[in-house]
Amino acid sequence: MKVYVLDANAVIRYLSNGDGGEKVASLIHRASSGEAQLLISVINWGEVLYTLARLTSLSSAAADLKALSAFVDSVSADEEMAESAASLKFRYKIGYADAFAAALSMQMNATLVTADPDFVKLGKQLKVLALPRHKV
Repeated sequence: MKVYVLDANAVIRYLSNGDGGEKVASLIHRASSGEAQLLISVINWGEVLYTLARLTSLSSAAADLKALSAFVDSVSADEEMAESAASLKFRYKIGYADAFAAALSMQMNATLVTADPDFVKLGKQLKVLALPRHKV
C-alpha cells in the first residue's frame, strides 16, 4: 500500500478548495478504499488548526480536522522525530514544521504531499508529490 504524508498546506488546500485540493481529495478517496495510507505529523496538524482557525474559527477548524481524521492518521512527535526534524532544519534551512513533515516522510518511506518548493533542497532522499505553487 502506498503511504503519503500530508504537509499542512496540502490539508489547507483540500479543506479550502485551493489549488491542488483535488489531488488531496483523490488521495483521501484512495485511503477510504484501502488503496493508500495518509499520515500527518501532529506538528503539521497543529499548524493546520491554527491557520484554519485564523480564517474561520477554532471550533470550525477543529470540526474540519475531526472529520478528516477518519482518513488521515496523525503521528506523534517523540524525541527521535524531533531530533530528525531539527537535523533537517539545520542542514537544509527549511521551516521547523516542514522539517517534521519531511522527517516523517523519510521515516515511513512515504511520499510527501506539499506545495512548498523548499523541499527540493532535500533532493532524492525525499519523494514529493508537488501541488501547484501559489500564483503571484
